[in-house]
Amino acid sequence: MLSSVADAKRTIKPYLRDANRRYFTWFDTHDTYQEGIDVFDRDWDNLVILDGCRYDLFEEHNTVSGDLEKVTSKGSTTTEFIRGNFHSRRIHDTVYVTANGQLANHRDEFDVEFHRTWDIWTEDEAWDDENHTVLPETTTAYATAAAEQHPNKRLVVHYIQPHYPFIDSPISIDDAFDPDTPDFWNRIFRDELSIPRETLWEAYRDNLLRALPHVQELVDELDGRTVVTSDHGNLLGERVYPIPITEWGHPYSTWVPNLVEVPWLVVEGDSRKRVTAERPETSTDESPDDDAVSEHLRQLGYVE
Repeated sequence: MLSSVADAKRTIKPYLRDANRRYFTWFDTHDTYQEGIDVFDRDWDNLVILDGCRYDLFEEHNTVSGDLEKVTSKGSTTTEFIRGNFHSRRIHDTVYVTANGQLANHRDEFDVEFHRTWDIWTEDEAWDDENHTVLPETTTAYATAAAEQHPNKRLVVHYIQPHYPFIDSPISIDDAFDPDTPDFWNRIFRDELSIPRETLWEAYRDNLLRALPHVQELVDELDGRTVVTSDHGNLLGERVYPIPITEWGHPYSTWVPNLVEVPWLVVEGDSRKRVTAERPETSTDESPDDDAVSEHLRQLGYVE
């Protein structure tokens, strides 16, 4: 009897999740959160994105000095953030250095042109096989190099952390990484994987703490006004609405506060950059192929 109830619960939960999405998107008439800010309307020289960093986590544990405010993102996923901020734009005064492959994954969907896009996760020396991610110190090193190569360009730097995979995590979470079943948060949502919320929160927090010293290092190296923000938040067992199911991770089009409220930390530099727009350079960076993109996102816990 109990197993039948559990099976029924697992069966119905995806439909309840989809019903909530339809509520937020006005029955699929919106593909981004209309209340979110446009990051390119804000004043900055460098935009540092911590992937999946909810506001309350950052507010409690941030170690980078600056003026912090809470802002609203245009989505609950990286894809929605990119769609809401990058799509249909020629951003020729900006270099995008990213450890996240979602822009490459949706390159046929998003019409965006930066002066340069540097997919550092495609670099053999950048990808950490043991942790299935790009470590924050690696992202900092590439971002510093990009700033030196392009001193008159704005810089967008996209770290993976504190997003899963969790670096140096407890063994219970290490064991949860299954190369053949990479859909980490949905496995928890479907009750296929059981990890205490406290353990997950500690690992999520520790991922942020692991990244912050390297973010500080980058901020110290950069000229101009630097903003530290996030593309979206993360849920760890909170109930959402209008149907009060328990959610995990960052399901798309689920625009609840802990998924769309993100930090906006402004760090003033000694002087501003003299930014100029120039047509995209002829890049020697190779565009990643579809298999490489899929493998990268699989190891970050996304659905194949």
